[in-house]
Amino acid sequence: MIDPDTQAGWAAEAEEEEDDAEDMPLSMRLSIADTLTLGNATCGFMAVYFSTTGILIPHLQGSEESGMARHSAATAVILMLCAAVFDLFDGLVARKLRSSPMGAELDNLSDLISFGLAPAYFVLVYGMVADDAHQRVSALAAVVVLLAVVLRLARFSCVTLKDGMFQGMPSPFGALTVVSIVLLELPFVPTLLAIIGVAWLMVSRVEYPKPRGVLAVAMLGWIVAAMGLLAAWAFDAPGGQLLLQTGCALQVVTGAVIPLFATARRVNTFRDNRREARAAQLP
Repeated sequence: MIDPDTQAGWAAEAEEEEDDAEDMPLSMRLSIADTLTLGNATCGFMAVYFSTTGILIPHLQGSEESGMARHSAATAVILMLCAAVFDLFDGLVARKLRSSPMGAELDNLSDLISFGLAPAYFVLVYGMVADDAHQRVSALAAVVVLLAVVLRLARFSCVTLKDGMFQGMPSPFGALTVVSIVLLELPFVPTLLAIIGVAWLMVSRVEYPKPRGVLAVAMLGWIVAAMGLLAAWAFDAPGGQLLLQTGCALQVVTGAVIPLFATARRVNTFRDNRREARAAQLP
């Protein structure tokens, strides 16, 4: 039998908990968009975990099992791609529904983990396991990537830009480009220069379009395709290595071409403004 007094006590405690939840400050409540943002951070952390346990530790222990390292590298990159999907959808959900007052801070912190720490650590691990790499130089390149993301996210919080545009390469795009450069397995010096170039683009003033509408769908489709290429490479499918390198090359070329289009658009805009100013001065 249930003691009426005990049951009454439980009911009172439940009512108090509900009242506490209703009285909770709005800034402490997580929205759906915030939950997606936390998924972003979780994927970034797990990418670091797989890079450590599947690539770095076996290398330090002298393991020659290349399949495990390939699977772990693919898993780490797929997790970064999943983080990019969470980052894409948390913005869409926040615009359609709502975000908590701490949503912007959560987004910046999660992006720092997934698109700052995770790719920088991936570069560091590459410098420790690759045959022709230099560990200390790779560590410096990893620090450059991390600081570029930190500076880019800090500037994003402080600078107001025109709607629909980013200033500097977005950190998810930059992180995936850095990882693609590593997976291309180029000689060490070109790899290092390309990574530093991407870091510079992230803190540059080059304008990049925000992924909305058709562009968001195209980005999501590219992420799904990239996951498929990584899976084919991880399981040593026929032509998997070639497909992966083709996808990585497309990612790197896209990252290099967008600034050229942005620069050409800025030059054309400047010329049009000068032409209009001269026409206005004519009698």
